[in-house]
Amino acid sequence: MNTETIKTADKPTQGFEICHDVYIKASQKAVFDAVSLPAHLVNWWPNKCVGEPAQGTVYNFYFTPEYDWQAEVTKCEPNRSFYLKMTKADADWVPTSLGFDMIESKEGEVQLKFWHKDWLARNDHFRRSSFCWAILLHGLKNYLEQGIVVPFEERE
Repeated sequence: MNTETIKTADKPTQGFEICHDVYIKASQKAVFDAVSLPAHLVNWWPNKCVGEPAQGTVYNFYFTPEYDWQAEVTKCEPNRSFYLKMTKADADWVPTSLGFDMIESKEGEVQLKFWHKDWLARNDHFRRSSFCWAILLHGLKNYLEQGIVVPFEERE
């Protein structure tokens, strides 16, 4: 297996990584809430969600009966960082972790640095997930800036 060492969010990892930066006209609190609170997550990512933004807690991300996933919160710094380690998901996703780092880039705008690391292969699922994350993060931006909620059935 061909892997490379990657440095993400101050921890070196083995595997491959998806990265996206999004600039959002919103407060760091609003962005943090949108990526960590189930009431906001369901407006841009899963169909249903349960969880508490605190290190060590478990989130349930329900997409469909076949995609009823779980992840453990590995880092939670309000208004700064929110990281998850997948614990129940597709085989390609289980070894992975994903995270959101928020940096105020200028007055009223936040740079959201998203990463999804520890993929074991750059396979079709990796490529499809990278595309889906780009679409979903665009949906997050539109949700925060314009209040647009794309119905779950129309999300990638």
